[in-house]
Amino acid sequence: MKLFFDDRQLLHTPLRELHNGDWVPYAENVERPRSIARQFADWQPVRDFGMAPLLAVHDADYLSFLERAHGAWVAAGRSGDAIGYTFPIRHRRPLDFGRIDAELGAYSYDAGTPVAAGTWQSAYWSAQGALTALDHLAASGDAHGFALCRPPGHHAGRDYMGGYCYLNNAAIAARAAGAQGLGPVAILDVDYHHGNGTQDIFYEDPGIFFASIHADPRTDYPFYWGHADETGAGEAMGSTLNLPLPRGTDGAAYVPALDRALDAISAWGARFLIVSFGADTHSSDPISSFALEREDYGVMAARIAALGVPTLIVMEGGYAVGDLGLNVAAFLAGFSG
Repeated sequence: MKLFFDDRQLLHTPLRELHNGDWVPYAENVERPRSIARQFADWQPVRDFGMAPLLAVHDADYLSFLERAHGAWVAAGRSGDAIGYTFPIRHRRPLDFGRIDAELGAYSYDAGTPVAAGTWQSAYWSAQGALTALDHLAASGDAHGFALCRPPGHHAGRDYMGGYCYLNNAAIAARAAGAQGLGPVAILDVDYHHGNGTQDIFYEDPGIFFASIHADPRTDYPFYWGHADETGAGEAMGSTLNLPLPRGTDGAAYVPALDRALDAISAWGARFLIVSFGADTHSSDPISSFALEREDYGVMAARIAALGVPTLIVMEGGYAVGDLGLNVAAFLAGFSG
């Protein structure tokens, strides 16, 4: 399996986030990718596929905002990381704003996703990593590839950021895979938190199947998405499958949900799979509440590999830095048996 990562993904270095009513050190920090990178010796270079694949998923005004947000924050006389504090809860009108504070709220939904000086560069190269891994799979015929995407992406929607995510790497790769004729394409999200951005992007798109196994949103972030009755809309009705699980779920309780998701992906006729992999399902994760252990990741990967379709794995969450690299290594090793 070829692995892809670019050092420019380390330029994103926010200092803090607002969590549970208090300022805390930013959890999605550079030690996360470093802990994973140390487990492998052979990383492949990331190529630049430009803005077109990003524009196929994200709104042009939103991309422009991300690129200039921190500069506008500094120009407004602010210091540190740009972070919103006002959010339109009912609906967002397409307004022209004269203040960065308003833009931060209009293009985000939480106060845990700051824009730092290097955020745009890191998010851009994170997406390019997913596209490079996809291009390799399409050209080589390899069965599996891994993109160490950082920042992660599955909480980012067409025109919003949140949950440490700015560009939706899995969605960008999925759209590109479909455009290359690799589909039908399915996305399997196995992060602890629901991939709300990915769901939103494809909720009315019958060409992409989205399945997510995650903590019950009645108790866990992102709360407003990921309930079992969310199954798609319009022509895409039935192309979304949400499988929320209770806190404390261990490997034995996780497997039936995974098998159900894989059966649905197989029945849908997927010929290409993208896995949004989060290791925040591990028992040691500081901001999550599942109880999977390292050996469970190999079991999970073997079941996914048994689908027998080309599979691109993109990295999402996982915040127990001491265990993260080993957990990712166990997951990737499971694809080769």
